[in-house]
Amino acid sequence: MCELRAIVFDLDDTLYPERAFVLSGFRAVAHWVEKQLGVPGEEVLSELFQLFKSGVRGNTFDLWLEGRGFKPKELVSQMVAVYREHQPDIMPYPGVPDLLARLRSSFRLGLLTDGYMEVQKRKLAALELERFFDAVIFTDKWGKEAWKPNAYPFKVILNSLGVLGCEALYIGDNPRKDFFGAKQLGMWTTRIRFPDGLYVFLEPASDEYAPHFEVKDFEGIQIVLEQISKGRGSKEVHGL
Repeated sequence: MCELRAIVFDLDDTLYPERAFVLSGFRAVAHWVEKQLGVPGEEVLSELFQLFKSGVRGNTFDLWLEGRGFKPKELVSQMVAVYREHQPDIMPYPGVPDLLARLRSSFRLGLLTDGYMEVQKRKLAALELERFFDAVIFTDKWGKEAWKPNAYPFKVILNSLGVLGCEALYIGDNPRKDFFGAKQLGMWTTRIRFPDGLYVFLEPASDEYAPHFEVKDFEGIQIVLEQISKGRGSKEVHGL
């Protein structure tokens, strides 16, 4: 029987609120727009965030530029570059450093995250969490085709941690991609569903994408560890 020896975390909306990064990026863009286009930065920030809150994804800058009478084709690439290259003003969820320090005394810890590699590296540096991890995998190292739900980066981190799939737990937030690849390798999986998460209302497309456990906060992770030690897996385990 396998014993749990490693815990691997997702980054965005798992160890810190991704909305904070979005807002940080919008602030950087708003500052750039004010200098380059003369639109007051506070107005830009408010309008960009309103678009985001309304559900706009992928073409936020295009829509904002069109709404302001600018030609997106000439400016959107510059705004995207400012957003991706800015130094993030973000912090971990409360209790994350203490949680990682406590878990590290009993388990090997890993981080596996999607997204453009340089962006994710800047996030991790801003959060000051890298010291807690025995292995860090940026899936973008192998290109977008290696992003989750691809199982390949999970194979890499298992090898880096020196554990089998059944000896590892992956904790993430997005059922569209976070758990499928991990489950293919026999890993345990847990969804942490924070109320402010970008994917809080998203449900798994099928059982293959569903996590073994679900918690609502970090306290629930201890319950998951106890369940795994008993060899049990259920769809939902709420935090205390």
